[in-house]
Amino acid sequence: MLPEELQKEIQEKSSLLTALQNEFRGIIVGQRYLMQRLVISLLANGHVLVEGLPGLAKTLAVKSLAQAIQADFKRIQFTPDLLPSDLTGTLVFNPKDGSFVVKKGPVFCNILLADEINRAPAKVQSALLEAMQERQVTIGEESYLLEEPFLVFATQNPIEQEGTYPLPEAQIDRFMMKVKISYPTKDEEKIILDRMTGNDHYEVKPVLERNDVLALRNLAQSIFIDDSLKNYIVQLVTATRNPKEYNLEIGRFIQYGVSPRASIFWTMAAKAHAFLQQRAFVIPDDIKIVAPDILRHRILRSYEADAENISTEDLIQQILSKVPIP
Repeated sequence: MLPEELQKEIQEKSSLLTALQNEFRGIIVGQRYLMQRLVISLLANGHVLVEGLPGLAKTLAVKSLAQAIQADFKRIQFTPDLLPSDLTGTLVFNPKDGSFVVKKGPVFCNILLADEINRAPAKVQSALLEAMQERQVTIGEESYLLEEPFLVFATQNPIEQEGTYPLPEAQIDRFMMKVKISYPTKDEEKIILDRMTGNDHYEVKPVLERNDVLALRNLAQSIFIDDSLKNYIVQLVTATRNPKEYNLEIGRFIQYGVSPRASIFWTMAAKAHAFLQQRAFVIPDDIKIVAPDILRHRILRSYEADAENISTEDLIQQILSKVPIP
């Protein structure tokens, strides 16, 4: 597709994304950052880990997204006694003919909300990992493909760590973004109070179909990114592994840098962000804006960083400030 044709189509299709975000605003007060990241994940085909305190509309936001795109939505409350079969399904014996019948679990959906994902043990995490990476589920000796789109939105409570299981690094790396959300402002809280204690309740209207999502996703990945910007992403990723190469004095604060999966997801997210800005090409700001979401769960800090109270966000900002923009 020629650049002019791509730009025209992106501008035409952007009205669908605007309608989608308007549906969000009709039911979610504030949290524009979270809503934009959910749309980016939809366009970039990436899973999202959401970290925030209880009551910040994490579940409502994900459920509203599913309703707006007419997707099959399932929510699983992760608990220490959860079994892999509770997630994936199992084989059920049929005594009439002595055969086993597949009973599919809640993971067979389009949008899966894994609530408090770090409360489930390792076996459950490994079952979810296959679904996230391979987009398939194995039950018995058979593997079953999951219907597209398939996205996992997982939540974590940042303060309550008793009875939790740290997520394996391999699974954390499968999340395209980690999004941190905070309390609403005073004005937003007043609107929430009026809206939730009144008689008027807004219903999310479907604005997209699942086929529309797949078409928008293909269009987003057609967005142009110059080689110089690809090199910029590679340099930023390399800076997390070899900070001295870029005159960064943060090597002692980083135990491990990010994986190649970061550069892949970073490029896809930057393209999706450009789409939201109605552009057919990526600019450096697209890369920098999504940088914290891509990196904050992938940079493994050292004990020294903990001791000196150096956060991952601090490290990311230093990297962005030192690596030259093309």
